[in-house]
Amino acid sequence: MPVLVLPGWAVGMLNIGIWVGWFSAVGYLAHRLPARWLDRDTWWTRPRTWELRGRFYSRILRIHRWKDRLPELGAVFADGFAKRSVSGGNPQVVARFICETRRAEYAHLGMFAIWPVFALFNPLWAVVVNACFAIAANLPCLLVQRYNRIRLTRVATALTRRASRG
Repeated sequence: MPVLVLPGWAVGMLNIGIWVGWFSAVGYLAHRLPARWLDRDTWWTRPRTWELRGRFYSRILRIHRWKDRLPELGAVFADGFAKRSVSGGNPQVVARFICETRRAEYAHLGMFAIWPVFALFNPLWAVVVNACFAIAANLPCLLVQRYNRIRLTRVATALTRRASRG
């Protein structure tokens, strides 16, 4: 039972407004995070055993086949980072890309976190719909960030080895 009872049209508008406003606010706040906060993996962002050094994403989820269909909004804000235009030969660019995967991962976690608020003014079925939306809008992006970071970390290691030899 919702805490706040509103007419159906108002609930619909409130749902849309909260999602759009929250996604925008979290995206902006994530964009403003200092790069030094993102230059190392944390407990949340570190690779997990179950990821099988990225094989889980490539062999099971086949992310390489669908990841480019997701929207890329890294350059929405001034000084943003457009990940689609990156090539892998520059160690500084690869390091920045790795940092940006962490930024995006935290952003999508933050975007997902709002969905329980919808229980305050939605019937149960609409809370479930909002939870499904939160998962559908954020989980694929989170998975792609983790997949990209694992791959890019291997590229960074290879570039470092190559630079130390030559």
